[in-house]
Amino acid sequence: ITKVCRHFIELCRQMNMFTDAVVAIDGSKFKAVNSKHNNYTPNKVKDHIRRMEKHIENYLSRLETADANDKVDAVQASAAEKIAWMKQRVVELKEFAVQVEAHPDKQLSTVDPDARLLKTQGMNRQVCYNVQSSVDTKHHLIVTHEVTNTNDRGKLADLTRLTQQALVQKNITVLADKGYYSGRDIKETQDMGASALVPKGDTSGAKKKRIFNRSLFKYDQDRDLYVCPAGNELPHKRNVEEGGMKLKVYVDHIACRDCDIRAKCTQSKREPRKIRRWIHEGEMEEMLTRLKNAPDTVLIRKQTVEHPFGTIKMWMGATHFLTKQLKNVSTEMSLHVLAYNLKRMMSI
Repeated sequence: ITKVCRHFIELCRQMNMFTDAVVAIDGSKFKAVNSKHNNYTPNKVKDHIRRMEKHIENYLSRLETADANDKVDAVQASAAEKIAWMKQRVVELKEFAVQVEAHPDKQLSTVDPDARLLKTQGMNRQVCYNVQSSVDTKHHLIVTHEVTNTNDRGKLADLTRLTQQALVQKNITVLADKGYYSGRDIKETQDMGASALVPKGDTSGAKKKRIFNRSLFKYDQDRDLYVCPAGNELPHKRNVEEGGMKLKVYVDHIACRDCDIRAKCTQSKREPRKIRRWIHEGEMEEMLTRLKNAPDTVLIRKQTVEHPFGTIKMWMGATHFLTKQLKNVSTEMSLHVLAYNLKRMMSI
């Protein structure tokens, strides 16, 4: 089925359906054949153990009370068997907790082992799969898709590569939302010859800490330094490597120590505010400038990528998967994508 999808897109390409070479990338969650009840995380298993141990304590307390009232025979018959079962259940849960902790993403689903508990709308979570797709902005055809069991971050380069292969073209423009923003991922995408347009979300935590956001520190490219909100200059002091990324550190210990608004800049009483700049951050800033100069990009992306998912879920009724495990679910999704693309081609 997956090969049929690829052949259909190749046919569309030969018919010059993708001449604009602009695609929008996004993910959508589809419910798996696995309820939340059958999905376990370390905290959930610990909670089950605590509750079971509490039940055991309650039953033992009842036995002590019955013993004091000379009614132990009547209560013991019903309680002893339950206590034995619960103790055995605690042992099983502790063994299961070891398995959950050992799992790479710290969770296990007992019905569909590949399904994962993922964040959906708002603060809601659902045991599901995350279907990634790249959609042509001209005709809203799904160029390529991939079923995953992780969130969107880190998928931009993978989807771009699959799209380039499908279109037999490297010079494409890729639109995505802030959930895909990852400097390393965007850099890889652009190194492959594609042009990425991805907005940057605020993940600094500065607002919660009630300190100045990093965006208020202005970079002077000519002098390679930052100017802080107080007007002090933070020169480049040293280079470090964190998480495989080479960073330049900008700081002025004396200026920060004597600053009148230091409390708004850092919560530390000893350490000054440091700004870390990735060596490829200039490329990210250029991308954000291009995005700012193309205000219609966000609207185009939404209109493009939400159309196929809306059709598949609401018109075709495919809100959840019927099969289990990633391999089978991927085949099932390919059927939906092929049906959507055929329907779309007939209406163009």
